[in-house]
Amino acid sequence: MNAGTAVVTARLYRPDDRAACLRAFDSNVPKFFDVAERTDFEDYLDSLPERSHGRYFVAVDSTGAVQGSAGYALNERGDSADFCWAMVRREQHRSGYGRVLLEARLAAIRAEGGVRDVRLSTSQHAAGFYQRFGFVTVRLVPGGFAPGIDRCDMQLPLD
Repeated sequence: MNAGTAVVTARLYRPDDRAACLRAFDSNVPKFFDVAERTDFEDYLDSLPERSHGRYFVAVDSTGAVQGSAGYALNERGDSADFCWAMVRREQHRSGYGRVLLEARLAAIRAEGGVRDVRLSTSQHAAGFYQRFGFVTVRLVPGGFAPGIDRCDMQLPLD
């Protein structure tokens, strides 16, 4: 994908991507994430790649710089997947990185075989992005993540 003049690609997360992923997180506080969630994200990154049943990706520009990250995890039966910890550096929103991360996750999930649906929990600020790809809101919890950050539980059936 071409984001402006930079070519955008996704690849699997590596431990040396940690600092760039944390910078992407920090750039999205407080609108998209509450600062209190940072420790959970750090713990998540520190447990990779030991986390089984899923993958974590980074979106990189043509220079190899990490501009965002996102992952998924399969449930125990392998018939459902949950998107997790998706973010793009705030100054890169609407530049194609989110789409590349979404498409990379969906392709990997479809390659797993047997997955019937994808679920996610996001804020009201990002729900519209996922709706453009067919996700439907199944539950809305006002202030569900933090004051001013509603929790939107969404689902996408896979064919």
